[in-house]
Amino acid sequence: MKKVHYEEMLCKSALNHVRGMPFKWSLNPYKGCVHGCHYCYARRYHKFLDLNAGEDFSGIIFAKTNIATVLRQELRKPSWKHEQVGVGSATDPYQPIEGRLRLTQQCLQAFADHATPISLITKGTLIVRDIDVLSTLAAGPGCTVCFSITTMDEELARRIEPGTPPPAKRLWAMQQLVEHGIHAGVLLSPVLPGITDDLSNLEGVVKSAAAHGAQFLGTKILYLQPGTREHFLEFLESEYPHMLPAYEKLYPGPYLPKKHQTQIQDRVQRLKVLHAMESVAAPAPNVERQLTLML
Repeated sequence: MKKVHYEEMLCKSALNHVRGMPFKWSLNPYKGCVHGCHYCYARRYHKFLDLNAGEDFSGIIFAKTNIATVLRQELRKPSWKHEQVGVGSATDPYQPIEGRLRLTQQCLQAFADHATPISLITKGTLIVRDIDVLSTLAAGPGCTVCFSITTMDEELARRIEPGTPPPAKRLWAMQQLVEHGIHAGVLLSPVLPGITDDLSNLEGVVKSAAAHGAQFLGTKILYLQPGTREHFLEFLESEYPHMLPAYEKLYPGPYLPKKHQTQIQDRVQRLKVLHAMESVAAPAPNVERQLTLML
């Protein structure tokens, strides 16, 4: 098992003002992520710390140990308008170190105490520990939790997202939240062209999400910005060398050509109809779009 170095840090602010998303604020208790998803768009942020987007991203994790204290100070300000906050927009808030540090848990309690709605995205099953505070948020200001799942194939998942809990366990965790009245669902995202975009793989996720009570399902296609792009192409060269030329052609820039995106989105939409995902409770306004933008 790869050794991970954890470094404590103090933050000056907890809430980050963001643009280009339906919510104005985000919160990330950690920087870097041991889940090591090769496609993760947040890899590029480690370069801002003079670290690399490869091994450093999953091997050097920063924990903002004072984040809950700073957050409470910000939420107490008269200027705070109780707007929705996206939790985990740049790193998973439920990676293993959270079990010891409880930074995410402390922040959730602060949001509940100050009537602030949240949306949260994770691959971590540790979230079931916090069902009580999430239920309080759900019954009060609002709470949406989204589980990112790319495939139900455990072997494939270990290959493309090596440090994550198995997909079936993520769905189990989601189901626990739903049964406690928490608005939770699935992001089939990112879809990797030629790797996870076949009908069988997509249907496996949609069908399993429906069977576990997912209250919504969104999808987004892989995009490759500088930093993430270099790492992902290196991963392809190592694990899927026959696909490297195709990706270099399909991704001259960050995004897959629109026609290919539409084909995949249409495929997922048909599967949602087939498995009655369109008949379940609709997501709260902007939630699906909001959470897909976070990946």
